Amino acid sequence: MTKVKINSSRVDGKISKYIYGQFAEHLGRCIYEGLYVGDDSDIPNTNGMRNDVVSALKELEIPVLRWPGGCFADDYHWRDGIGDKSKRPYMVNTNWGGVVENNHFGTHEFFELCEQLNTEPYICGNVGSGTVQEMRDWVEYMTFDGDSPLANERRKNGREKPWKLKFFGVGNENWGCGGNMRAQYYADEYRRYATFIRNYGEEPIYKIAGGPNADDDNWTEVLMKNIKHATDGISLHCYTFESDWNNKGKAAVFDKDGWDSVMADTQRMDKTINIHELIMDRYDPENKLDLIVDEWGNWYDVEPGTNPGFLYQQNTIRDAVSGMLILHIFHKHNRRVQMANIAQMVNVLQAMVLTDGEKMILTPTYHLFRMMKGHMDGEKVDIDYTSDMYESKDRKFPKISISASKKNDEMTISLCNTSTEDDEDITFEISDDEYSIAVGEMLTSNNMTDCNTFENPNCVAPSNLDVNINGNTVSVKLPKMSIAVITLKK
Repeated sequence: MTKVKINSSRVDGKISKYIYGQFAEHLGRCIYEGLYVGDDSDIPNTNGMRNDVVSALKELEIPVLRWPGGCFADDYHWRDGIGDKSKRPYMVNTNWGGVVENNHFGTHEFFELCEQLNTEPYICGNVGSGTVQEMRDWVEYMTFDGDSPLANERRKNGREKPWKLKFFGVGNENWGCGGNMRAQYYADEYRRYATFIRNYGEEPIYKIAGGPNADDDNWTEVLMKNIKHATDGISLHCYTFESDWNNKGKAAVFDKDGWDSVMADTQRMDKTINIHELIMDRYDPENKLDLIVDEWGNWYDVEPGTNPGFLYQQNTIRDAVSGMLILHIFHKHNRRVQMANIAQMVNVLQAMVLTDGEKMILTPTYHLFRMMKGHMDGEKVDIDYTSDMYESKDRKFPKISISASKKNDEMTISLCNTSTEDDEDITFEISDDEYSIAVGEMLTSNNMTDCNTFENPNCVAPSNLDVNINGNTVSVKLPKMSIAVITLKK
């Protein structure tokens, strides 16, 4: 049995809604077919966006969407994606599968998608192969409301008023696909490019510098020394594997060892964030700069028979459980981590939605994000509990993980059971607050490799969780291999 004390009067900052952000890159079938099918498609759409996918994603209340990459961003030239679609130049997507990109989904289409999803745009600019003027002009084209050649060009292309753009990333993975730069070189380039990202609207643009790859502490050190005065956040990319980059494992074919390996690798996120937090704290003790984990998630080998450059993988109950572990890590680090963007939204890596032509299914990770909405912008509540740690080989991870927050007179408690063998009885003792209503929802499955397919789209589906509430005591039985969310109301 796990006993949990929830000290509801002790709160420790806000859990930013932006850590539940999403990411859509021109990669595989994420944009084309997944999100965008064009006006003339037989698949029902609104201004080219798939109605079924948009409707499903709206349920997640997505706070922010990152686009156009990823590696694609530093090969993308925004002018190719505006104006008459029939006249837009084609390009070869050399990063992802060598397919021809027709640029039918560009700036106007992205903002249309954001408006349909009611989400804030996060655009990643081209530092790797683009110019300072190109980036500067893009910002003016999107955000200037006055009389200028660029603003008038936007109007000519169908958008009278400027868009609101809060987040702008200055390059992507510039240590790798974004230019293979050294840290000092990128820091100098960042200062130059960021100078020309001007604020044309009422709200200043929040600038995000291209940060380190996983635990590259030198990259963070150099950025903090050289650009901390010129940025609002520093990105971090950190993926989870079954073994490592060279041995990613299979998404839906694995045994208990494969389950344990992924659960254990989630804990690397905690260690990685700690590394960069310590550096940022030295240079920024007032906590003015944010850590933006704008690429994270489980990365496996592609599904057999699919284009290896499309990064299409299945999604099991393992991904929902490990995803909750990482979201709880972001909650833990809410002082610095102010945004995170899982990779990716549709048909790529740890996706929310998978499509096959006109068909669509929701993944276990989709249900995870939908269930966790109550934490968005909630005040993190102090909890005290002890969880057994699983140890096998050189791996270690908690059997039970729990996080709690409150807002609007409600408390949200999320919890997961990483065990493949044992259910767990959990009792919560809540101090300083009284609740009379408890609603529980869980996601679990009989087999660790269960996933939703087009033949069986509800194999892994949410169900009610029985919750007993008696005064300030709440108790549940949490099944093995499960995630759950309890909502307490007064």
